[in-house]
Amino acid sequence: MAEAKLMTPAGHRVLAAAGDLFYDRGITAVGVDLIAEHAGVTKRTLYNQFGSKDHLVVAYLEEREQRWQSLVRATVAACDSPVEAVAAPFVALRTWNTTNPRGCAFINALAEFPNPAHPAHRVASNQKLWLLNLFEELATAANSSTPAALAMQLFVLHEGALVTQPLPLDTLTVSADLARALVASNTERGAAVHSPS
Repeated sequence: MAEAKLMTPAGHRVLAAAGDLFYDRGITAVGVDLIAEHAGVTKRTLYNQFGSKDHLVVAYLEEREQRWQSLVRATVAACDSPVEAVAAPFVALRTWNTTNPRGCAFINALAEFPNPAHPAHRVASNQKLWLLNLFEELATAANSSTPAALAMQLFVLHEGALVTQPLPLDTLTVSADLARALVASNTERGAAVHSPS
């Protein structure tokens, strides 16, 4: 988000307005006229700051990505053990969902922009791959016997918890408990494999 450092106050207002509107109404349903109106700027200011709606969409997704990754990393850092840290993204998700009730902006963007060549699709895909890679790094640090397999299981479980949040079910608690059980089971096997006979 190097561009954010160069944004004027008006540019920050545009990004904030776009973020609210894109998340609440959907990206393709929101036009630049509405964003400019909500930001209290002219369309010319919007285009001067972002160049195009696509660039604004990318800035919106990158800003969310930065906030989400910061929350996850802080949650991981607060854990008392590497084993506990593997399930930290589930803890972060509970915090995140308190102010993001309309599901995952990245999943929503992937649904709205199915073409892999679209820049919004690339940002959203990269965000998901970041989480998968993080799960593998954390599983490796916890001495998982099969970190890549565990990472994929946790990733699928995490994404399932995300997409079921609008339902009147506490799927996040169930998913977090299952994640901890998977981690404990996998790391115990890893310890058994590496223990002296």
